[in-house]
Amino acid sequence: MRALALIAPLVLLTACSQGEEPAPAPEPAEPELVLGDVSLNEPLRALGTEPFWAVNIDGAGLVYSGVDRPEERAPNDGPQIAGTTAMWSGQTDEGRTLSVTLIETACSDGMSDRTYPLTARVEIGEDVLNGCAASVDFLMNTDEQGRPRA
Repeated sequence: MRALALIAPLVLLTACSQGEEPAPAPEPAEPELVLGDVSLNEPLRALGTEPFWAVNIDGAGLVYSGVDRPEERAPNDGPQIAGTTAMWSGQTDEGRTLSVTLIETACSDGMSDRTYPLTARVEIGEDVLNGCAASVDFLMNTDEQGRPRA
């Protein structure tokens, strides 16, 4: 009888645990990459003047465009971060190397009163372009003077 009293709780525990599958482990969150106060996980835009050019950076890739220049696309394998810089590099669909370096230094585009949180340097093929960068959200929600849009 005593043996039955010892075995009964084990049988009950075994019965309760059968059929229940453990909950799947949650996916690890993508680490937040930040340069200055700018999240590198968000869509970004680097841009410049003389000549006018832009590079959009998002999860789908790097997209370079310029006045009187064909749009070129490169894959986004994520940035290499070193201190106060972040760099993306890839081969465009036109076979040229596209490198984008963002630097944690405030920047003015020289044509507006907007101050951008990052300075940009873009190398595409033989061209070296200097400009500014920010999140697309910042650009869409501030005016040319850098004030929040109403």
